[in-house]
Amino acid sequence: MPGILTRRLSPDDLRKRLNQAVGPYITKLPAGKVAKITDAFGEAAVQAKTIGFDMVQVHGDRMCGSFSSSLFNHRTDGYGGGPTHRARFAVEAVSAIRRRLPDLPIDYKLAVRMEDPHYGNAGILVSELPVFLPMLERAGVTSFHVALADHSALTDTIPPANHPYFSSQGCFLPFCDAVRAITDLPICAVGGLNDPNFIEAQLQDGRMDCAAMSRQLIADPEWPNKVMGGRVDTIRHCVRCNQACLGGLMAHQGVHCIYERKN
Repeated sequence: MPGILTRRLSPDDLRKRLNQAVGPYITKLPAGKVAKITDAFGEAAVQAKTIGFDMVQVHGDRMCGSFSSSLFNHRTDGYGGGPTHRARFAVEAVSAIRRRLPDLPIDYKLAVRMEDPHYGNAGILVSELPVFLPMLERAGVTSFHVALADHSALTDTIPPANHPYFSSQGCFLPFCDAVRAITDLPICAVGGLNDPNFIEAQLQDGRMDCAAMSRQLIADPEWPNKVMGGRVDTIRHCVRCNQACLGGLMAHQGVHCIYERKN
C-alpha cells in the first residue's frame, strides 16, 4: 500500500504482485483454515438469502479457482495434487451452501484456463472439465457461468476488440461448448456479447441459456428494453475499447464509458 500511495507502484504493478503471491498463499494455508473458509461460504449464503437474494454465485475464479489450478496449487494434502483433490475446495464451498439452503439456486463461475496459447492462471483446463463438473453438480451447483480464468492480464478476461486471440464477439463460447458436452445444467455465456441477433442465434443453437454482459450495459443500460421493444437500431453498441470502463477502474476514477464524453 505505501508503494501505491506514493505512486512507486501502479495499480497494474500491484495486481501483478498479488497474482504472484497467490500460489504460495494457497499452497501454505493450513488445512484447518481452509475448512473454515469453505464453511464460511454457507454462512455468507444464509445472509444473502436473509436479505432477499434469490440465488448466489460461487466465484470459481478467486480462491476456488486458485485451489483448482495446477499452476497455483502445489499442496500435497487432500486439497492438492490431481484434479479430484484440487476440486475439493470448490466442492466444499458449494456443499456448505447446500447443507444450509437445500433449495437455493447456486450458480458457479466456472473459470477455464487455456493453453496453446496460454491464457489465464486460475481455474481448470478443458481436459479437466469431466472431473470437475460432475463433482460440482453433486455438491449442489444448479448452473454454470463460463469464462476465461483470471489472475493474469485483465485485458485477457475483459478482452478489447483488438485482443490477439479473444477479439470476436462471444469469444469465450468455445468454453461453453466444452461444458455443454458434459452437463445439461443451464450455461451462462460472457465475452464481448452485444449484438441481439448473434446472441439469439447462440441461444437457439443451445450453446448458452443466458447471456451476461457488463461493458455493453455500461455503454447502453437500455439494451434489454430496446431489444424487447423492437428498437434494436437505436442500441449504442460497446466497441470494446476498455478506455473508460476498465481504464477508469484501474485508474481509480470510477467505471464510465467513452459515450459519456460524446453527450
